[in-house]
Parts: sequence; C-alpha cells; structure tokens
Amino acid sequence: MASRSLMVALLLAAVAATCARAQLHEKFYSESCPSVEDVVRREMVRALSLAPSLAGPLLRMHFHDCFVRGCDGSVLLDSANKTAEKDAQPNQTLRGFGFVERVKAAVEKACPDTVSCADVLALIARDAVWLSKGPFWEVPLGRRDGSVSISNETDALPPPTANFTVLTQLFAAVNLDAKDLVVLSAGHTIGTSHCFSFSDRLYNFTGMENPSDIDPTLEPQYMMRLKSKCASLNDNTTLVEMDPGSFKTFDTDYFKLVSKRRGLFHSDGALLTDPFTRAYVQRHATGAFKDEFFADFAASMIKMGNANPLTGGQGEIRKKCSVVNH
Repeated sequence: MASRSLMVALLLAAVAATCARAQLHEKFYSESCPSVEDVVRREMVRALSLAPSLAGPLLRMHFHDCFVRGCDGSVLLDSANKTAEKDAQPNQTLRGFGFVERVKAAVEKACPDTVSCADVLALIARDAVWLSKGPFWEVPLGRRDGSVSISNETDALPPPTANFTVLTQLFAAVNLDAKDLVVLSAGHTIGTSHCFSFSDRLYNFTGMENPSDIDPTLEPQYMMRLKSKCASLNDNTTLVEMDPGSFKTFDTDYFKLVSKRRGLFHSDGALLTDPFTRAYVQRHATGAFKDEFFADFAASMIKMGNANPLTGGQGEIRKKCSVVNH
C-alpha cells in the first residue's frame, strides 16, 4: 500500500511539473501587459547602443538564473549578509543588475504588479542575442519570482574549469542534453571574461605554478596571445574577448575557434573530447550552417527557460528585482 501511495505521489509530481511547463506560453501577457516586449526592447536598444558589450553579461545572467532553482529571478536578489546567489564567486563577475532593475521599473510603469523579474530577464536575454545579430525566438512567458537565493546553491552552475563528464551532469540536472551543451556553449561568441577564469591553463595547469605549466590542448599561438594579455596567475582585473574579433556579434565564429583549439575555457575545449559535440563543433566551424545553428540555439534557450519555473500561484511578482515583496 505504501509503495502504491509513493507511486501515486510521484505521478502527481510529474503531472504537476508538466503542467507548470505547459503554463508558459508566448502570449501569456497578451491581455494583461501587451506592451511588455516593446518596453523591454526599447530599453535594450538604448543600452546596447551605448554599451554593446553588455549583451554577453545579460545573456549569461539568464543562464545563471535558470541553473539554480530554475528560472525564478533568484540570481537578482540582494542579501543583507551577502549570502545570496549574486554573492557567490561564480556570480561576482556578473554585471547588468542595475540595468535589469531599470527595465523592470519601466515594465512596472506600463503594467504594475504584472510581469515577473524572471520573465523580464528571459526577454532581456533574447533581445541581447537578437540585437547582437543572432537569432530571434518567441519567449514562453508566465514565470513567477522566487523568494529564496542561497550562495551555496551556485554549485549547480557549470564552471569554466569543468570537463565533459561534469558538464553533462550539470546540464542533465536541468533537463538539458549534450546537444544543448554544445549549442548553448556558443553563447561565448559574445562578451568577455576575466583572466582568472582561465589563467590556470596558462600558468598552473598541473599545479606547478610556473610559466611552463601550460594546458597542452591549447593551440600554442593562441596561448602566447593570452599570456600577453594575462600577465600572471594573479591577474584579477584584465578582460579578454571570448570570441576575438567579433565578440560583439552573435555568429558561428565560436565554433571555428574551438575547432582550432582556441576555446578560451576548459569547458570550451571539453567539447572536442566527445564524438557528438566534436562533430557539431566541426560542422558549424565551416560557417555553412548558420541558419541551422541559430534555430538550434533558439530551441535550446527555450528549453533552458523551461527549467523548473514557478507558475500559477507559486512565488510572486516582485515589484523590484533585488528584493522580495513585503
């Protein structure tokens, strides 16, 4: 009897999860806030015209939100004692929080108490890609905002130092597969990174901490170029383009770099260690299948955006993204 009850409980949980995902749809605000996408895009156009390098960080922020507690806006919450997700080391290099708050304020002015911060962030990420000459997709909406944000839970984020096994495990935890991994990794085609996210590949690959302790999988000329920018293992301030030459443009050049062993992170290089992801990289390194990649990226972003959302009566609609309602 107990086992039957457990089976029923598990079935109901699965049905509830399916229903929650089903509640997200592109026209969720068609009556309650029909102008929301126009409001977000207006702010995005204004921001990226002044600071086009902001596109990468805004895309990354949505990614970091969805991998921890699902896409619930928890990465945006402040904490008085510095124990929120944004205070954890993986999120300390995120930027654009003030801009997200500005967009949310504009949305609140148009439609008070209607659109969640999680949805605002999903729309911002889509427009960051599209305005960088990447694909456009209809964003399923209807997420609610969570009220919990715990720094230790950022262990769920795929680190730039991860190998293929770790990456696939962390992606699988949010229902993303190997194809999603290689497709979403190409988000590195826009934006920059601090040297400390990859400098161990240049100076401390095996723990020796000397100039000859390098990652042998890095292409030598690219490695020397990185060393000229990142002078030491202790460089905590220098920024490097993740996709040199076109880091403000969403394109397939990322795959060209990875195929030549010029991926910036361990995680980029790890895509060459698996037959499926290596084949995907090599196919799109040709640049001949841009439309196919754009469609794949849009599909994977929608899939990621469906990661355990709060919907219906769950959560809340925060008036400000950095604090819960009181």
